[in-house]
Amino acid sequence: MAEFSQKRGKRRSDEGLGSMVDFLLANARLVLGVGGAAVLGIATLAVKRFIDRATSPRDEDDTKADSWKELSLLKATPHLQPRPPPAALSQPVLPLVPSSSAPEGPAETDPEVTPQLSSPAPLCLTLQERLLAFERDRVTIPAAQVALAKQLAGDIALELQAYFRSKFPELPFGAFVPGGPLYDGLQAGAADHVRLLVPLVLEPGLWSLVPGVDTVARDPRCWAVRRTQLEFCPRGSSPWDRFLVGGYLSSRVLLELLRKALAASVNWPAIGSLLGCLIRPSMASEELLLEVQHERLELTVAVLVAVPGVDADDRLLLAWPLEGLAGNLWLQDLYPVEAARLRALDDHDAGTRRRLLLLLCAVCRGCSALGQLGRGHLTQVVLRLGEDNVDWTEEALGERFLQALELLIGSLEQASLPCHFNPSVNLFSSLREEEIDDIGYALYSGLQEPEGLL
Repeated sequence: MAEFSQKRGKRRSDEGLGSMVDFLLANARLVLGVGGAAVLGIATLAVKRFIDRATSPRDEDDTKADSWKELSLLKATPHLQPRPPPAALSQPVLPLVPSSSAPEGPAETDPEVTPQLSSPAPLCLTLQERLLAFERDRVTIPAAQVALAKQLAGDIALELQAYFRSKFPELPFGAFVPGGPLYDGLQAGAADHVRLLVPLVLEPGLWSLVPGVDTVARDPRCWAVRRTQLEFCPRGSSPWDRFLVGGYLSSRVLLELLRKALAASVNWPAIGSLLGCLIRPSMASEELLLEVQHERLELTVAVLVAVPGVDADDRLLLAWPLEGLAGNLWLQDLYPVEAARLRALDDHDAGTRRRLLLLLCAVCRGCSALGQLGRGHLTQVVLRLGEDNVDWTEEALGERFLQALELLIGSLEQASLPCHFNPSVNLFSSLREEEIDDIGYALYSGLQEPEGLL
């Protein structure tokens, strides 16, 4: 009953207020005209709504709706802060003159309070500027470190070559040559890896190459080294015949012999003390690796047994620990061809392809999610982009960087990255689906915010 009386009283007050509004509007048309009466009506209705909201209880849904609208208005309204005019920054600060309305008497002052200067706003660097800063801080290797790594690698090569000639005098090895990305200016971040080629000297006319796809392994990455001319030069006439398996020179048998020699026969403490460093062979890897610790750097020397220049194409084949039926085959090494092609492209137009490769290598090296992307993957991306006739100047380095990320993402979506000089080889074939997803997500996030990768 009380609620009914409240509603009835509210209805009467609404009727009285409405009749008053009608009276005001009717007389306003005579005095103010139609336009003025409309303005007065809107104002009167606003006052009426304000009175209604103040006197009547509100529903919970209406409160939520109004609060949501107010919040959206607050978010949409920019908060303007007063800023001093630019001239005030260069003008001296004048002492304040006390106002006449202020009460007389000494003002309280705090001598410890000093005006605080606002810190300068952080600079918003462009992607190009961030890439150049990243290149300077994370890619470039100090010249002294490069020189020390080359000196250590050269000394180790001489000591190792002397040992092989004394240990295996019947096996003709060529000159041990250190090389790799560090020597070609393609090493990023640190001088921590060197390739040491140990070439075999094979007799001309006694050996030929067979593509891996024509063997039982059906592996397009590899080649088989077949012994020929057995009717004229029987087995045993070549010192390398002791490593034959089924008429082919076995890389696996040769690797096992050299691994045992490096682990058990070489006096590495004596060589290390002579060179001023600590050298020990890596037992955890199936590759022939030497770990070098110097007071100023740590270096890994990869000993690569190679078969160079058997055919007219001058292919370089490596004894690599392969699995399955390809265990006795030789892996074709395309690094020299790829490095020479990048150098030729950059020399032609003074481009930045090799700098882009260094940036990508440093980015993947510093991101754990991108650790599965090696130099071989990134080289194929840069080579594919580098063949296009686009701008390769330093000013376009940021654009080429984003383009490389897009190409990597597209290749990961198809789970295919063909080798530039051997398109039948898919460099993503060894990656699992989970690894492809992790790499793709990291690259996609980096494409949205490239600064996060730097």
